[in-house]
Amino acid sequence: MLNHSDNDLEIIRRVIEGDVNAYNYLLKKYKNYVFKIISKHVPYDQTEETAHEVFVRAYQSLPTFKNKSSFKQWLSKIAVRTCYDFWRKAYKSRELPMSSLTENQQAWLENIISDQSDESFYEQGRRKEALEVLNYAMEKLSPEDRMVLELIYLEGLSGKEAADLLGWSLANVKIRALRSRRKLHQLLIESPKD
Repeated sequence: MLNHSDNDLEIIRRVIEGDVNAYNYLLKKYKNYVFKIISKHVPYDQTEETAHEVFVRAYQSLPTFKNKSSFKQWLSKIAVRTCYDFWRKAYKSRELPMSSLTENQQAWLENIISDQSDESFYEQGRRKEALEVLNYAMEKLSPEDRMVLELIYLEGLSGKEAADLLGWSLANVKIRALRSRRKLHQLLIESPKD
């Protein structure tokens, strides 16, 4: 019996040989996994389009898949790099997307509507304000700085894991993380206070 990776390899072989419909199997199998990665890195209203881009890139790159790692790992690299490209385009055009409410923001609004104590309301307001300031500062960072900080500090990846996903050297990731933290710190100090 084929295990998952053998099954993926068989599907990849069939797709490369011209069976385009076989790719649907990989798409269905990894759709939720890709959405989970993307939802951490791009605004909610951009996840579907970005996921589509990931699967198009993966399909086009299948002939280059060398089976040095699992298909899932290979696909996660494409997903992270596609998110990076999303922010790079937004940064170049200086049109930072306005995301719709996240789950946390929706929960925060629902708690306001419900009968919460004044103290709880105050604490939630402070958290929301802190998140807004952090998001404001993160949007000012370059795409490279943003991705390094998100991967290492928000997702908890090691420097080596981040380097692998981004296709950079470990030394580059460490230096970029240090400089990015400093830039973020400076932006947070300079952020507008209402």
